[in-house]
Amino acid sequence: MSLAALPPALHASHAGVWLADEDGAVVSLQRGEALAKAAETPLLLVNAPLLGSRLSYPDLSGLDLLELFAFLFPAQFVIPTVAGLARSMGLAPPASDSEAALLIPALAREMLEWAGRADWAEREGAWTSLKQLEKLRWSWVPFLRERIAMPKEAERWLFSRLPQWEEQPPRPQPRPVVLDEAEILARLAELTGKAAETRQGQRDFAHAAAATFDPRGRENMPNMVLAEAGTGIGKTLGYLAPATLWAERAGGAVWISTYTKALQRQLDRETRRHYPNDAAFRKHVVIRKGRENYLCLLNLEDALQGGFAGRAAILAQFVARWAGYSRDGDMVGGDLPGWLPALFRRAGATALTDRRGECIYAGCPHFRTCFIERATRASQGADIVIANHALVLINAARGRETQGAPTRIIFDEGHHLFDAADSTFGAALTGREAIELRRWIMGPETERRGRRRGLAARLSDVASYDADGAEAIDDAREAARALPGEEWLRRVVEHGPFGAIEKLLSAVRDTVYARAEREGKEADPGYGLEVDLTEIDGDLIDAATEAAAALEALLAPLQRLTKRLVAVIEVAPDWLDGPARARIDGAISALGWRCDLLMSWIALLLRVGSAPDAQFVDWLAVDRAEGREYDIGLHRHWLDPTKPLAEVVLKPAHGVLVTSATLRAGGDIETAAERSGAAHLARPPLWFDVASPFDYARQSEVMIVTDLKRGDLPALAGAYARLIEAAGGGTLGLFTAIRRLRSVQARIADRLARAGLPLYAQHVDPFDPATLIDMFRDDPRASLLGTDALRDGIDVPGESLRLVVMEGVPWAKPSVLHAARRVASGGASAYDDRLVRARLAQAFGRLIRRADDAGQFVILSAAMPSRLLTAFPADVPILRVPLDEAIARVRSRLGSDANLGQEAPESLESRMQAPE
Repeated sequence: MSLAALPPALHASHAGVWLADEDGAVVSLQRGEALAKAAETPLLLVNAPLLGSRLSYPDLSGLDLLELFAFLFPAQFVIPTVAGLARSMGLAPPASDSEAALLIPALAREMLEWAGRADWAEREGAWTSLKQLEKLRWSWVPFLRERIAMPKEAERWLFSRLPQWEEQPPRPQPRPVVLDEAEILARLAELTGKAAETRQGQRDFAHAAAATFDPRGRENMPNMVLAEAGTGIGKTLGYLAPATLWAERAGGAVWISTYTKALQRQLDRETRRHYPNDAAFRKHVVIRKGRENYLCLLNLEDALQGGFAGRAAILAQFVARWAGYSRDGDMVGGDLPGWLPALFRRAGATALTDRRGECIYAGCPHFRTCFIERATRASQGADIVIANHALVLINAARGRETQGAPTRIIFDEGHHLFDAADSTFGAALTGREAIELRRWIMGPETERRGRRRGLAARLSDVASYDADGAEAIDDAREAARALPGEEWLRRVVEHGPFGAIEKLLSAVRDTVYARAEREGKEADPGYGLEVDLTEIDGDLIDAATEAAAALEALLAPLQRLTKRLVAVIEVAPDWLDGPARARIDGAISALGWRCDLLMSWIALLLRVGSAPDAQFVDWLAVDRAEGREYDIGLHRHWLDPTKPLAEVVLKPAHGVLVTSATLRAGGDIETAAERSGAAHLARPPLWFDVASPFDYARQSEVMIVTDLKRGDLPALAGAYARLIEAAGGGTLGLFTAIRRLRSVQARIADRLARAGLPLYAQHVDPFDPATLIDMFRDDPRASLLGTDALRDGIDVPGESLRLVVMEGVPWAKPSVLHAARRVASGGASAYDDRLVRARLAQAFGRLIRRADDAGQFVILSAAMPSRLLTAFPADVPILRVPLDEAIARVRSRLGSDANLGQEAPESLESRMQAPE
């Protein structure tokens, strides 16, 4: 099909709808006209899910240029907008919505021409993939069929393209070394650039961080450093200097743990300063995540062979093409475009990862090319392992790292360490958790496509060899019938539970609603309900006792099976070759942590009706969203989760650095020690702090709006709109409730769009936060509304973020756990104040990211207590002003002086020509 035969292009925003026809004319359409046009024939468009939300028609489809881009340039980054595609293709971005509509056909032609270029880097595999997509009737096939010629030789495609990992010998224990200060500073100068003047604060930070790498004096007494380094100090390079130096001298690995994917990406970039050669970088630096983040090749093979249908099958073909070019197979935050699953309404994306722990390890035909196994083995020989708090804590708790726990750990974004420990060491017996355990044990119980294997299928060879093992598998399958089955929630809600655990969940639900009604908590169905585990009636106690017995009946055969598998390894029969041994080792590991899970559930149930344990907080919950129940269960958390953190993670280590710009978490040094686990160590930590080098008095100000009535949604929406207009965009709006965010977005989106100010919103637009942040960062006239996920950990320097607006004081949401910790802290408001100060400091930290940034921070609440204002840097001007004055100050400071220019990202041409 010729390029001249391209259909018209459709573009929509909150400001209207535009159609560019075949002759290059652009007309404005009404919503109904646009939908009728789209129904008549596939139209060219960019980002169908986003256009669908703008037109209130989520099923909108057509010739989406993002799909074409993903096919042509797998594993390449692009902002999922017309402007983003234009910059990537080396074209000027549009200046208006009508220009965007006119630019779409030009972009389509430019992209289609790449398919015929001799220097198209991703040509290999394209013809094979296109043939598969033709069978699935992908809309772009007619335009690509004549442009992608059949190769002269058979293409390497997907599985044949992937490199195999190699076994590495065990790494010896690191040598004890003491780093010289001069060498550390020389390494820091190398990382920052010889011509750059290293900041004194960064030098001091690097020196303090080096104490982490000193040999420890005694067992269980790590060298622990708590370091609060203000924004702009450059702490990433500050700790990378001693970390890379120690790794080379000692022959050990340094694990750098983060809380957000944004910081992982930053560390990926920063470590390349020391390993500029790509081969050296891949050898020495590894990014590790939980296995549920990576593409499972066996799941993908099943999907490609008929396990997926419709749009999900097309998505599987795209993922297969991406996998052949991906750096590490990371589907969540890696080089798979975050917007790609959204184009297919997320159909099938999660089914391509190993989220149920069904891995068959060496029994998998793709074991030697597995992305997960490759990352695991690479981390055993790497100098720098970039991970996240959850993975580091879970691996320590389960003891699953084959090379032992890391001896040196750096926890960046350390103010989140308490929350990560709280999640890792808590226990939750819920319907969702229990049904996943049943599926893992029993496999598929209904006719459905896809690979969901149970224990019997995964261990069939063991069962045929070992009668006791076979009996244990059968007993486990029978005992697992007490766990919730398909449609368990419907049966519980309709008071027809089946099995001991469903009966328990039914009793939990009845108890929660009865107590909530007595305590007046049932008024708002949009939120979950929870009550503490006190005043429990006999029905719940009986149900808990019966459920505990059922779980014990399941635990016993799983433990027996574990022992039989260990015995098989020891006996080593003839059929136990290397792959079989690896598969059984994997099964032993998986059984081990599921037995631990069952024991935690049993311990929780045995506490029902007993005197409370002072170390724990137990409660019952019904989880709801927008009036719909989605889970029910019992929960147990440590009152102080840093106790297990200290025992399991900190004490075995030799050195630990915990650092953050807000490490005090709204309190003092003692607070930092308590929330990091350092308070539970025999040896006190080394404390270091250095203030931000920014001139906050000149670069920023905080305004507290005094005349906005609490609860007045129209007034709140009007305030947001006027402030965003005054700033000319570049605004991050933060909310404490999704419902208010959606209400404000619905009221102001059209108004802002008519002023040429795009608005994106978390929980409204059909994209993950990372994609929304990319879209926000790309356009300095855009604004973004969000909740907690956007309050911390996002890095948007420059003009794209020059105003932060908070709807009110971010008080902690009342909960059983919060109330218990508040009482434990003394019961005063000081505990709540500390949490709020930490959140305010984190939110303010989004505003000024570099020395030439300038911006304002607005809180739309007259009820902001003065005692909380210490959350902000001491030299920040703080004013209490009416809304009109706040708007005037924003307009005078940001509206007229804002430089709305932006740096264009690299085009495909420049990326293609760049040296490897």
